[in-house]
Amino acid sequence: MNLNLSGTINVFKLIAKPSLCLPHATVPTFDEIPSPLEKAFEGRDKKVDIRAIVLDKDDCFAYPDTNEIYPAYAERFRQLRKEYPGRRLLIVSNTAGATTYDRNGRLAKELEAVTGVSVLSHRVKKPGCSDEIMAHFKAYPETGVTHPSQIAIVGDRLMTDIMLANMMGSWGLWIKDGVKPPKEKSIFSKLEQRLGSFLITRGYRATDPQSPFE
Repeated sequence: MNLNLSGTINVFKLIAKPSLCLPHATVPTFDEIPSPLEKAFEGRDKKVDIRAIVLDKDDCFAYPDTNEIYPAYAERFRQLRKEYPGRRLLIVSNTAGATTYDRNGRLAKELEAVTGVSVLSHRVKKPGCSDEIMAHFKAYPETGVTHPSQIAIVGDRLMTDIMLANMMGSWGLWIKDGVKPPKEKSIFSKLEQRLGSFLITRGYRATDPQSPFE
């Protein structure tokens, strides 16, 4: 069983600030991520400077519980690797690389071999692993990342990926439809979709990240 203590604890933050689970931008599927990625955030209140991307895996660019890039997304994945080379592209999953689930790191190694992208080994699951993500980028100064506002988090889950983005002060891009057909989505995913729509219709909006100069 893949329990997520971090998710359970952090969900209570929504009581005080419901907008924590709302994205700064939304696209239906992974292959519709714009190029350059900054275009996704056009119309926000400030200039966006994305220097690195954190990618979710399951139901984002891969079918859940597999390590293969979904065929329809392979070209966009290849382009992202070119646009954000080396350590500027990072996969953070609550399965592969999560040490409470992927205890010997086998899934992470398999995913790295398939994608050619680094997979973060992290003790705390999303949305609570911001410190581990920032430690990764600080360890590789060639990425140019000096502040969370220079990172975009891309994923299909509002309560993990998008909450992570808002809690750490990064940009959140929601992959709304994902890979799985709607009828195969989990009950949690379906509830998140309804919650997101409910909050937006009531005027809630994600807060833009603060740049290092603000």
